[in-house]
Amino acid sequence: MSTFLGYRRKNGSVGVRNHVLVLPSVMCANNVVDRIGRAVPEVVIVNHPTGCSQVGADFEQTKRTMAGFAANGNVAAVLVVGLGCETNESKALATEIAARGQRVEVIGIQECGGSTETIARGIEIARKLVGEAAAHERVPCDVSELIVGTECGGSDGFSGITANPALGHAADRLVGEGGTVILAEVPELVGAEHLLAERASPPVAAKLFELIERVEARARAMHVDMRYGNPTQGNIAGGLTTIEEKSLGAAYKGGSTELREVVEYAERPSSHGLVVMDTPGQDIEQLTGMIAGGAQVVVFTTGRGTPTGSPIAPVIKVATNTPMFERMRENMDVNAGAILDGSQTLEQVGDEIFSWIIEAANGRQPAAESLGFGDFAINRIGPSF
Repeated sequence: MSTFLGYRRKNGSVGVRNHVLVLPSVMCANNVVDRIGRAVPEVVIVNHPTGCSQVGADFEQTKRTMAGFAANGNVAAVLVVGLGCETNESKALATEIAARGQRVEVIGIQECGGSTETIARGIEIARKLVGEAAAHERVPCDVSELIVGTECGGSDGFSGITANPALGHAADRLVGEGGTVILAEVPELVGAEHLLAERASPPVAAKLFELIERVEARARAMHVDMRYGNPTQGNIAGGLTTIEEKSLGAAYKGGSTELREVVEYAERPSSHGLVVMDTPGQDIEQLTGMIAGGAQVVVFTTGRGTPTGSPIAPVIKVATNTPMFERMRENMDVNAGAILDGSQTLEQVGDEIFSWIIEAANGRQPAAESLGFGDFAINRIGPSF
């Protein structure tokens, strides 16, 4: 069985990074959070356009995502910065984060008396949390404690032939050792859902079909038929003509094991093994949802190329073809184009991806992380009011 050196948290979770996160509860606190981050470069920050004028399920999903992201095992501690009159009230968010066993502090701009005082107080707290986090040490952990998110973005006609099946091989290895793999992008499973359902129990299959119907219903509400279109021009230019064609290749990322569970956006899986999460196909919203659901590492296949990364989790990039890999070498980590070139087998590339997952868990930085790319966006399911 494979092992890695990770950070074991008091709440029982395991991290592969040791970040201190400064998180605005609402977009109105973005500038203050940015200033705290500039003054204390050891922390990671996120900015976002959410947290107020949201209602119902849309608000609950936003709050759940922020709490899950902040409580990810890769985060040692969190400073929540609020305004004071937002829907996503900062103290309530901090309480939700604390309920997940995470170390958290909270301050508010209105309560502190303005931006300048909040920045000063935030810098003081951030430095204290960084000092606390420095005392955390890596310890041996079993690979069964890993949750790995899978993603394909900027796909092309080779995605379903090289990178996605190779990632599926790595996923099977991880699941075989007791780990958890998240297969997301439900719009990009449309047309392939029956293949996954065949590997699931009746209740899990029913939940999967429910998610597919949700996606298609949302599309129909906008007078779009998902079955006969493809959402991005880049995919079309890369050789994919319909969403079903894309889905048949995208589903390979999850490998061939039993589908154990279907979860909502940003919900943490309760089962080990292969799990489907209800995320959109939009890369950054999907990435954020999987990490909020506990993924410590993400593997991202791409045929067109993308620099996307996460503020708190290593994102390993797998190129589907050699020309793009060489053209965007600074952004890529694994070349699945070697399968087409005949220099490696699909299984060899899959083993390389699996090795990368373990090495990333041990601290090796993939390209997106070493370049400092930290993208964050929460999927919205309702309008602002």
